[in-house]
Amino acid sequence: MDYFTLFLNGFCLAMQGGMHFMFVSRLTGKTVKIRHIALYLSLLAAFEWIAGKVSLPWITAILGELFILYAVSRFSLKNQRMPSLTGAVLALYISQLSFGIVNSAESVLFPYLVGKPFLYAIILLATALSLTICACCCIAALRSLSLEDAKLTPDNEPFLFPAFLLPVLFFFAAELYIMQTSYTNTVSVGSSLTLSLSEAGKHISLLVLQALGLGALFCTLYAYRRICHGLQAQAAFRSLAQAARAQKTYVAEAKARYQQTKSFRHDIKNHLSVLNGLLTSGKSEEAASYLQSLSIASDSLSFPFQTGNSAADILLSEKLALAEADGIATEVSLVLPDSWGIDDFDLCVIFANALDNAVNACKAFNGEKSIHVSGARQGDFYMLKFKNTCPENSFPDGFPPAGTGLSNIRTVAEKYHGAMLAEKSKAQFTLNVLLDISLHPEDISAQRT
Repeated sequence: MDYFTLFLNGFCLAMQGGMHFMFVSRLTGKTVKIRHIALYLSLLAAFEWIAGKVSLPWITAILGELFILYAVSRFSLKNQRMPSLTGAVLALYISQLSFGIVNSAESVLFPYLVGKPFLYAIILLATALSLTICACCCIAALRSLSLEDAKLTPDNEPFLFPAFLLPVLFFFAAELYIMQTSYTNTVSVGSSLTLSLSEAGKHISLLVLQALGLGALFCTLYAYRRICHGLQAQAAFRSLAQAARAQKTYVAEAKARYQQTKSFRHDIKNHLSVLNGLLTSGKSEEAASYLQSLSIASDSLSFPFQTGNSAADILLSEKLALAEADGIATEVSLVLPDSWGIDDFDLCVIFANALDNAVNACKAFNGEKSIHVSGARQGDFYMLKFKNTCPENSFPDGFPPAGTGLSNIRTVAEKYHGAMLAEKSKAQFTLNVLLDISLHPEDISAQRT
């Protein structure tokens, strides 16, 4: 191996390896660290040296590179299995297509350039073009594919990744077959320095096939993104429908209490007249009894839980009344700020989902059942906390089963630059929802657009 080939192979290895690692890290949203890149390039260089020494088949070498990239993503970047495999397959597939397209064109021109003084310059130019195409395709793929889209629909994530990965694996296998049966990355030159029309047509056909393979990849990426957006729209619709039901409950309860208050105010003069008559007649005991009845009537006009927010008061009253009817002990220590920038519509989503989950978990628990709702302000943030008893063997990963509305709560929390955290300790489940209460309504509107 001459020095030029050695330099070219080392340069390509470093550039391709760096692009592969950057692609996987950006795709999975992980921070790039120098030691991770150094580890990956070292493992890749060692594998290439071993492959060259033992003359591994070309397809085996590619699969070895795929495994190394997957392993580094899985164990160094701490990514899950499916995102790691998706990133590794995409990175190598884009790389093979990019170099394959240039190799196809190079195979047509190379025999006519042998012996020419600018041959090495043409080879360097072809390598630079391959790397450029690879970099542009990686950037386009990162813009087309976002794993965050799947995170917004966690109930469907187990389906989304395989549905996307299977066609990509098919394209990757087809590309490996084409490269293995037609040519490798090193162009071989026969005794003739010219190509027949059939050979030239073969390489041009391969070029077209690989260009179509690249197009098929981006079509798949586009379809995947559309599916993710559709699922997000469905999740948003479910959230809106649930919030709308909560708002209807809020409006109906408000109307009922308004009518009660109106009736009480209408009769208050009569009640005062009766009290005055009893006191004037010296019937103090009867007056005290009548006053106690008035006190009970007035208490019924107020909510059992006073948080400072009417929407939260109504939801807590409705949900926890059902809980107490099932023998669940309830406790609320919550005071919400007067003006905090959180829309009542979004607040209904959080309380409705959290309290429904808490009640259902308590019903499945055999023992003393309880629900505790609390909140505390921490600077510009407000922490809502929902604690409830639950069976010890339920949802061992810390989360209730899919479809229980946690994705809706998480969406609302992220909308207000906050976060959601679920914790389980033995027979107790805790849901924490952090919200940024410093945001103004115009900030939320700008965020939506």
